[in-house]
Amino acid sequence: MTAAEFSALLLLATATSFTPGPNTTLSTAIAANRGLRGAMRFVCAVPTGWAGLFVLCALGVGGLVLAVPALRWGVLAVGVGYMLWLAWRLAGSRTLGQADERSMQVSFIEGVALQFVNIKAWMLALAVVAGWIAGRPDWLTRLAMVLPVMLGFGFASNFTYALIGSLLRHWLTQGDRLLWFNRLMASALVATSVWMIWSAP
Repeated sequence: MTAAEFSALLLLATATSFTPGPNTTLSTAIAANRGLRGAMRFVCAVPTGWAGLFVLCALGVGGLVLAVPALRWGVLAVGVGYMLWLAWRLAGSRTLGQADERSMQVSFIEGVALQFVNIKAWMLALAVVAGWIAGRPDWLTRLAMVLPVMLGFGFASNFTYALIGSLLRHWLTQGDRLLWFNRLMASALVATSVWMIWSAP
């Protein structure tokens, strides 16, 4: 892989990882409600799930998902439904105690699964595979180079957003701030769901 190709990969990884999306929104919300330690399961689940998805795309499964309308819309429907369910759980919590009891307990498995029902994650993985891996004689070596970069950026971005959420935690305990923060995060998830449907391929 040339220096120009690697530089382009770093730019893509930065742009796609650190811009707000469902993963970063959830990382922020979980950390604000449950603390940085409580968010680490989800922060680690995101790159783990995306790694599995990325390898599947490198092996050709991702192209099949996008090529078959029933599969593509099935992934989209499950992903949107899951995010709307998370938004509903999040929107009703006005205290940290309520958050601990019911609203923001996203397990590691749920975090991994979220990557597989995010149609945009499939499209990003396919774009990276098409641009840096597919059709190259050294595709396996390239996969071994690209995967750690994308995983590192995925972890770093979600950890950064979780850290921001945890720093807001004390401020949010005053009055109804947590309730309105949770409603804002829930609205972001709803808006992301609408955007995913609107821009679906």
